[in-house]
Amino acid sequence: MTLVLKNVNKHFSNAEEPTLNDVNLEIQRGEFVCIVGKSGCGKSTLLNLIAGLETPTQGEILLDGKPVTGPGADRVVMFQEHALFPWRNVIENVRFGMEIAGAPKEEQEQKAMKYLRMMQLEEYRDYPIHQLSGGMRQRVALARALTLDSEILLMDEPFSALDKQTANRLRSELQDIWIKMKRTILFITHSVEEAVYLGDRVVVMSEKKQSIKDIITIGLPRPRHVYDDAFVQYRHQILEEVQNGEE
Repeated sequence: MTLVLKNVNKHFSNAEEPTLNDVNLEIQRGEFVCIVGKSGCGKSTLLNLIAGLETPTQGEILLDGKPVTGPGADRVVMFQEHALFPWRNVIENVRFGMEIAGAPKEEQEQKAMKYLRMMQLEEYRDYPIHQLSGGMRQRVALARALTLDSEILLMDEPFSALDKQTANRLRSELQDIWIKMKRTILFITHSVEEAVYLGDRVVVMSEKKQSIKDIITIGLPRPRHVYDDAFVQYRHQILEEVQNGEE
């Protein structure tokens, strides 16, 4: 699976300037790619285009050589808000995507429990959603996303609304899951530290040009440690790129 963006532009009709301008990017199967940049640089719009929720004004997005023309089972999106159904309990929420896809009930149960165990939520399977903490709700949302076995997991700042301790724990768990499963992940974040911790590559968006300013390969072994000298150097390098994104 290769995801390719060729000269992608997005200009909303109610905006004077384009939201994205000539974006070119290639992501290989199993890569973990993080996108950082200031608010308004087009990060979330880029993710929505790849998800098929928006259509490029110009350019094309190709998945294994085929144009992305709308949402598909090969891409699943996880947003900042967990988007769980309050009238369903934990396992019913995890099963939801599989129900819509028409999976057999036995398969739904097996896969739902597999990912609830992975998220350390097995004992909460029958809990109402309102009884869970914010971090636990995001775990449920991630378990639901993983059950769909999609080619690409698109994550739009999924941990940004959580306290730092919970966010740190969840990103560590996400890294462990990625190491085991090698899903292709495109991860939007405001946190440069989070991007260096998770990403094989970090894409820095320019606020002024509304395009990619730089792509930095993170040459660190996993698991990564935020206080290592090499980690700190990458964080400083990317933070400087983001802060000078107008150039």
